[in-house]
Amino acid sequence: MANNESYKILMLQKILRMMAVLVLKKYKPKIVGITGSVGKTSTKEAIFSVLESKFRVRRTNKNYNNEIGLPLTIIGADSGEDSLWRWLMVFLKWFWIILAPIRYPEVLVLEMGADRPGDMRYLTGFIRPDVAVITDVSSSHMEFFKNIEGVAKEKSVLVKELSGKGLAVVNADNPYLAKINPPGDAVTFGFSEEAQMRATDISFSYADDYEEILKGLSFKLNYKGTTIPVRLNNVLARHQIYSALAATAVGTGFGINLVEAGAALENFSLPYGRMNLIVGIKNSSIIDDTYNSSPTSALAALDALGEIAASGGKYFRKIAVLGDMLELGGESAEKHGIVGRKFLEIKGDLFFAVGKRMQSAVDELRKNGFPQENIYHFESPVEAGEKVREIIQEGDLVLVKGSQGMRMEKVVEAIMADPAEAEKLLCRQSQHWREIPWKSV
Repeated sequence: MANNESYKILMLQKILRMMAVLVLKKYKPKIVGITGSVGKTSTKEAIFSVLESKFRVRRTNKNYNNEIGLPLTIIGADSGEDSLWRWLMVFLKWFWIILAPIRYPEVLVLEMGADRPGDMRYLTGFIRPDVAVITDVSSSHMEFFKNIEGVAKEKSVLVKELSGKGLAVVNADNPYLAKINPPGDAVTFGFSEEAQMRATDISFSYADDYEEILKGLSFKLNYKGTTIPVRLNNVLARHQIYSALAATAVGTGFGINLVEAGAALENFSLPYGRMNLIVGIKNSSIIDDTYNSSPTSALAALDALGEIAASGGKYFRKIAVLGDMLELGGESAEKHGIVGRKFLEIKGDLFFAVGKRMQSAVDELRKNGFPQENIYHFESPVEAGEKVREIIQEGDLVLVKGSQGMRMEKVVEAIMADPAEAEKLLCRQSQHWREIPWKSV
């Protein structure tokens, strides 16, 4: 039965690939391919914000970044999932696109996932990018790679497969990516002096004169001797500036100047569950970063928790509610321990661990003398949410984060001021997701 199911999926992949190839051949859109261990979705949204002011743009929808999802994005259709009728509708839509002249997007902005060796080679075998963006490389999703060098090698295939005089946009702050030699033009981005598209003078911006209503981040963007101020409303984490820098670099490749790009990014919003600020019960504030987690993004989120709490007088206690980080292989215990040390570094007040892997973070806290009464450990996000709701106080700043399988959005739902807004503000709120019961992973 399993072999029969695998055969069906393989045949579906081949058929969708052929369909996508024919669509691309007919309409010849410019393709921006995005890959990386973290930051793909945020970067995709930032690039879309910059390009949509000048072009007809389509971006990857949902988590359509694999062998099946990417052809569906190219076609402009949703997955048929387990419905034969819905798949028939996908094929009919494709047939219409091929036969009829439509206003197809001028640019496709595509997330391209690569969780196993060979994934990127397969994707670039039929999707040849004109612009290749690599956001970062870290130890997340290493189950099928021996080391980070292997991850970097896989991601770099996107750059090596650039079409013609393509543009490579690469994170200059990552030592593994610094070794990539793009075949054509390249723009590096980051905070270091080596970056061509560089951010400096980063600070929090506020909606009032009393520094109580946090609005977002501000920074100076430096590129080829030109410096402009950029304000990112709705963006709270320093590491999200990488998305803005990458988007501006891509924009330059499409003839969009820095001022235009900065204006387009001003009201750029991150997708659900990615460092969004939500009002909590008892006049508390929640940093909702529940979409997913990795060692790199978890450390960055904790840095943001410390920086925001220290930036004004509104916040009193720094609380971290962290779920397990999955798919770390043999490095799991070490990476969770590092998260515990980071919480000590930012001088956090209360630590909530959710899941068995977070025991390593708890052990690190105890080993360094963190008060036992300020550590809480639960198996499920539901239990954790109930406890946080019980002890939360006015002015608390609460970071909630974890891998997708940990369902940490349930914690946010338990402590947000208006749970009726969950469907509008939180990730995984579809009927499908809400019907899936929590289970230990």
